[in-house]
Amino acid sequence: MKRLILYAACSLLFAGCALGQDGGMAPLPTPKPGEAVATFGGGCFWSMSEAMSELKGVDKVVSGYSGGTLKNPTYEDLGNNREDKNNHAECVQVYYDPKVISFATLANAFFFAHNPTELNYQGPDEGTDYRSIAFYRTPEEHDILMATIKRVNDSKHYSSAIVTQVVPFKIFYPAEKYHQGYYRLHPDQGYIQSVSVPKVMKFRVAEKAVLKPEFQ
Repeated sequence: MKRLILYAACSLLFAGCALGQDGGMAPLPTPKPGEAVATFGGGCFWSMSEAMSELKGVDKVVSGYSGGTLKNPTYEDLGNNREDKNNHAECVQVYYDPKVISFATLANAFFFAHNPTELNYQGPDEGTDYRSIAFYRTPEEHDILMATIKRVNDSKHYSSAIVTQVVPFKIFYPAEKYHQGYYRLHPDQGYIQSVSVPKVMKFRVAEKAVLKPEFQ
């Protein structure tokens, strides 16, 4: 019962905050010369964007939507289609310097920034929009993702097998402006404190060697 009450409270905190704001969609950044881009989805993008932004070599992380078929989706669109297999997932687009951090390192970090064994949910968040999904832009990135999944599965770090979708990248839509950098802008928000912060703290322990100095 306590878990059910906590679940309901977290859900209300998240929905009330996310749906109660506007301000338009964020712009899609253009990569800088020599910069590479990677796209991942692993549950709520508030904690995922914070985790990936703390890695050495990452310049910026944009929260948004990818993996679905609807053009120009909004947060409400995802919430209204949580049983639809063609729904977009909450994702982050990572802009990074490949001379400092490799795609392989990003991929490894992604699998420790969330629980990739949870199918269509992450903690208190349920629905296809919270599924674990990783995108590849080249055959090499596909092979890296598959090899990383095998290695993590073989390590038995998680008690269940990884269920992450590995799919070719098609398009990424930036989310609403209020979602960008939400973790740092709202440190005392209920969902951030109860769900996001524990995930980021676990990530820092797992990926300490590749974090920016201020997060080690």
